[in-house]
Amino acid sequence: MAGSSSKLLFVCAAVALAAAMAPSPAAAAGDGGFTTFKLYFHDIVGGTSPTAIRIAQAASSNSSSTFFGAVVAIDDPLTTGPTRAAGTEVGRAQGTYTFADQSTFGLLMVMNFVFTAGEHKGSSLSILGRNQVLADVREMSVVGGSGKFRMARGYVQAHTIDSGATSGETVVEYTVNVKA
Repeated sequence: MAGSSSKLLFVCAAVALAAAMAPSPAAAAGDGGFTTFKLYFHDIVGGTSPTAIRIAQAASSNSSSTFFGAVVAIDDPLTTGPTRAAGTEVGRAQGTYTFADQSTFGLLMVMNFVFTAGEHKGSSLSILGRNQVLADVREMSVVGGSGKFRMARGYVQAHTIDSGATSGETVVEYTVNVKA
């Protein structure tokens, strides 16, 4: 009996030691080497200084309920806050998006986040993926980068803050999760 009590005590002590040495879930996630931060993307399609301009389209794009076949070039501000007035501009989202779905608003996003200010100044991230605009949260891949983000991999999650239906300015919160 004394031998089995000693074994039980040893097992309990080993489990307690292992639990004490194991990283917490938050630390384990941080140990993955990911840098996580938020940006706000401002896609301005109206007014005197649009940052998103349709550059090509199929003959049927305007009659399509999803604008299928239209291609838009972007040079959108990236800010630290959800309004351009309240946030600091830290870069630009430059590239294109293509209306690539015939049944819903599904975009093919091909863009670079080019950092012009702040802690990532001089660096960029290359983002590629499907953006199903009407979904609450969309995920796209980080497929590369430059500067601080050279050889980057990761993902971004997009969440629309303002659809721009009345203002002509769509605001999207991007949570960037990147490992360089």
